[in-house]
Amino acid sequence: MSEEILINLTPMETRVALVENGVLQEVYIERTRRRGIVGNIYKGKVVRVLPGMQAAFVDIGLERAAFIHAAEVSKSSGVEGDAPAIAALLHEGQPLIVQVTKDPIGSKGARLTTHLSIPSRYLVYMPHTAHVGVSQRIETGYERERLRQLVMTGVESLGEEEPGGFILRTAAEGAGDDEVISDIQFLRRVWTAVERRSSREQVPALIYEDLPLFMRSMRDFVRPEIEKIRIDSRENYQRLHEFLEEFMPGLVPKLEYYPGERPIFDLYSVEDEVQRALGRKVQLKSGGYLVIDQTEAMTTIDVNTGGFVGHRNLEETIFKTNLEAVSAIVRQLRLRNLGGIIIIDFIDMDDAEHQRQVLRLLEKSLERDHAKVKLTGVTELGLVQMTRKRTRESLEQVMCEPCEVCHGRGMLKTPETVCYEILREIIRMDRAYSGGSYLVMASQAVVDRLVDEDSSALADLEAFINKPIKFQVEILYSQEQFDIVLM
Repeated sequence: MSEEILINLTPMETRVALVENGVLQEVYIERTRRRGIVGNIYKGKVVRVLPGMQAAFVDIGLERAAFIHAAEVSKSSGVEGDAPAIAALLHEGQPLIVQVTKDPIGSKGARLTTHLSIPSRYLVYMPHTAHVGVSQRIETGYERERLRQLVMTGVESLGEEEPGGFILRTAAEGAGDDEVISDIQFLRRVWTAVERRSSREQVPALIYEDLPLFMRSMRDFVRPEIEKIRIDSRENYQRLHEFLEEFMPGLVPKLEYYPGERPIFDLYSVEDEVQRALGRKVQLKSGGYLVIDQTEAMTTIDVNTGGFVGHRNLEETIFKTNLEAVSAIVRQLRLRNLGGIIIIDFIDMDDAEHQRQVLRLLEKSLERDHAKVKLTGVTELGLVQMTRKRTRESLEQVMCEPCEVCHGRGMLKTPETVCYEILREIIRMDRAYSGGSYLVMASQAVVDRLVDEDSSALADLEAFINKPIKFQVEILYSQEQFDIVLM
């Protein structure tokens, strides 16, 4: 499988696309004015303790106070005792060194932890533990043990009294001794700088900031399959070149400056794919389709056969549609960065073996996902439940906002419904106020309905209140919007 990374930089935003075999799989967007803060470390202050929720709010200098649960408070944060109650762990006014685990999303503040970690290319450094672990995605027993021993030997050679703990990332598989040791030294230097800043900065303060997106993507997303890394900014090409030379020299030959007149995101139709990813409906090649609905509580994905009628029988048609839907669903999860609870409603299959095959394919396909995914199986209603770790806003949340017309419902009241609301409101106003006539200002569709299909009801109302009703079309009004003026 061939992979490419395309990086588009402008003064307003950075966009990174991961393309596999010429098809867009993931896209990340970071706006200059509101960069993501996951991974940042702050010196904050506890502003409110909530015993009923076993949590607390912490001021880290953002617009909204951030949130930390009792389970995320470690002893190394300066807290004494083993009591699990939040009131025994934290108190108002207490300074606290915390790290952001989830960006602020919607009306929710950032999520925090005191279990600090700092990532590099091959390692994640945890200053408050002495544990050495290995990513579960490194499956070979020999390689896991080699890497574990390499880190332990490297830590001992540094002669640190409190070396902290490390997790070997998936990228460490096959890494040489010098590369891993270099990462250990780099992370220790970073942590020393964090400690120095935390001791001198006043609350609230940012004491460690993660890399910008175009550099972070090199650390987090690059795999051996990557063939090219293309970037369309000459200035940032040089910055990235220097970054790779220092930390990932093996990637330097794969880095290219893209000077083409054609926008870089037009390659492989990335721009078109991003636009399509904002829609509800995803067409399958067979004629079937997915309907994806994202809400605050969860995301639902419905699979439909659509125009696919198959060639043999209904069960075979359903099975093939569900198999095709699996790869499309997994791609859409990554592309849209959907997180939290996800419910998939595959087309009902009577054959138990077909159900097992679809579920197995889903599990296998999810293995390439960068995010942590947990598949909980099929419910009694035949729905597939899963969770996908959410740390940043989804593509829709980054690029869109709720519709001002429907207020995020995705539906509008029909002209008929609005007409009846207008007639009821006139009756209410007539009982409360006295006047000579009424002027109704509404959209073209509503006015047309009132003077046409509902003209008899309108005549009956005029006779009932014994007052004339006039109309005025307001071209800027939405279909649901109207005003009634007492003349």
